[in-house]
Amino acid sequence: MANMLPIVRQVAPVRSVFAARQLAELARQALVAEAELTPKPGLVDRRGAGAHADLSLDLMRRSASAIAPFFAGMGTASQSMPFGRMLRTKVAAIGRAAEFAMLQVTNGSNAHKGAIWILGLLVTAAGQGIDPNPETIAQDARVLARLPDRAQPQLVSHGDMVRACYGTTGARGEAFAGFPHVIQVGLPALRAARDSGRTETNSRLSALLNIMVRLEDTCVLYRGGTEGLAIVQKGASDVLLAGGPGSVAGNQAMLRFDQDLLTRNVSPGGSADLLAATLFLDALERGQSIV
Repeated sequence: MANMLPIVRQVAPVRSVFAARQLAELARQALVAEAELTPKPGLVDRRGAGAHADLSLDLMRRSASAIAPFFAGMGTASQSMPFGRMLRTKVAAIGRAAEFAMLQVTNGSNAHKGAIWILGLLVTAAGQGIDPNPETIAQDARVLARLPDRAQPQLVSHGDMVRACYGTTGARGEAFAGFPHVIQVGLPALRAARDSGRTETNSRLSALLNIMVRLEDTCVLYRGGTEGLAIVQKGASDVLLAGGPGSVAGNQAMLRFDQDLLTRNVSPGGSADLLAATLFLDALERGQSIV
């Protein structure tokens, strides 16, 4: 039945090949790499704050550093507890503490709320196993995400409002589905761009644009509605069709796309969070740091 809870492994935790500190550091690096990636349409990058009046690259870096210890806590919990409801409740509590730490260092600005949920699940899933395969980690994260968090506060978020208005499930739905925009879109696009000889920067931008084309980004819907989402998806597609990042026509299309989003005050933050997840899983699979 569709509403049945996933089967949970109520067994003793295994010894993971990943240390909790290593997972936390890779998660931090993924967030910083996403923030520093330039040029990103409508998003914070090395050029400025994008469509965000309350964020900056410095704040994004500080936020990533502030929440990294909480990712380590999730990894430690994963390696000391069975994979089940108690672990889900534990890491959810750690995630809420991470949100508080984020808000403290950003003076109340939401730099990484969605990323805490997404990367927190992936860090926890990676901490449980010995397999660096992204598909395996994503599916374990899916199982964890679908377990109830009985301590979850009943607060209405921007994602809740978008879901009520447009029926889009956002970061929660992405996790419930096993991160399809990471596994089926972001990672293949990243690999294909590298294989074609593009620079690492342009490969990451290509992955981001491919995610933008396909994702019903709740951050975009909240600010720009369905019209804004259509503009983001078409603009990203236009860049790719023009030759992609690194090509003359692609770079020109990217600048036009960026200016359009700035004019409309639209920022594809959900796509950015999924790019960070893409970089995190890619680094685990390759056994490399993110630079």
